[in-house]
Amino acid sequence: MPSSFDLPLRRRDALLALSAAAWGLVPSARAQSAPPREVRIGFQKGSALLLLVRKQQVIEKRLKALGVSSVKWVEFQFGPPMLEALGAGVIDLGSVGDTPPVFAQAGGSQLVYAAATPSAQHAVLVPKDSPVRSVADLRGRKVAFGKGSSAHNVTVKALATAGLKLDDITPVYLSPADATAAFNGGNIDAWVVWDPYYAIAQERYGARVIADTSDKRLASASYYMAGKEFAARQPALLSATLDEIGKLTVWSGQHRDELAALAAEATGIDVRSWSAAFGRAEFSFGPVTDAHVAQQQQLADTFQALGIIPRKIAVADIVWRAPAGQ
Repeated sequence: MPSSFDLPLRRRDALLALSAAAWGLVPSARAQSAPPREVRIGFQKGSALLLLVRKQQVIEKRLKALGVSSVKWVEFQFGPPMLEALGAGVIDLGSVGDTPPVFAQAGGSQLVYAAATPSAQHAVLVPKDSPVRSVADLRGRKVAFGKGSSAHNVTVKALATAGLKLDDITPVYLSPADATAAFNGGNIDAWVVWDPYYAIAQERYGARVIADTSDKRLASASYYMAGKEFAARQPALLSATLDEIGKLTVWSGQHRDELAALAAEATGIDVRSWSAAFGRAEFSFGPVTDAHVAQQQQLADTFQALGIIPRKIAVADIVWRAPAGQ
């Protein structure tokens, strides 16, 4: 991913680049409200970074000084259900791949892009003894992925590299847990999924990769999404939360073995799978740039043209920005 994502984190003062003024995201004092008693953060079991943030209690400590009594962590299996909760006001912040925000915006959810980070690596997987040798061989076959997840976009992009469309396969919309069972049971021909599920399938089941996001044609970003009202009313809390996540993101990239051990302890997923996932991961973090917006807009336009989402959207409309004059 572009180096412009990276945070300058050498000193405490430099760390404030993610906060208030440097982010350019703090509205006037008149727009800010009294802090809530609790801030609610959604996470996925596969999101080791947020598991580390939770374990270290860095957000709790930071927000306590700003008047927040507690931080509630709410687990989701993958992105679309998390953004449903975010749009409904059940949580205030969550991290997802590139596709869930497009579906959420098209559905009218009240949320905003708050920060960007490289996506976990994804792959198109087939069983080790499968006759499928390339993406082109998927024509007419059952391919599983989470509907509205980042794997949905990777599927569309991967098929396009072979001149195929979704109509050329039989999509099977499954969560990672259900797809694991279907993959091992021989009920699907291929599975598109992200790390650590990608690594688990390789390590435990001998899954074979026919395409992955090391191919830059398939690559994307992930995003921290915030509730629109929370972002508008609590910019200082949101900036502080992102600041702490940013610091641990950079630390994680420098301590991959330690992160793998922590993730294995927290999730029960073996350390070999986590080590494989982190060995190919990118660790950087920063504001949502014009390049991100353009990438997301291209995704949205493609999905609208294919009839996957019902209407045209403007991604720039829901990127968190400072009010005019700030």
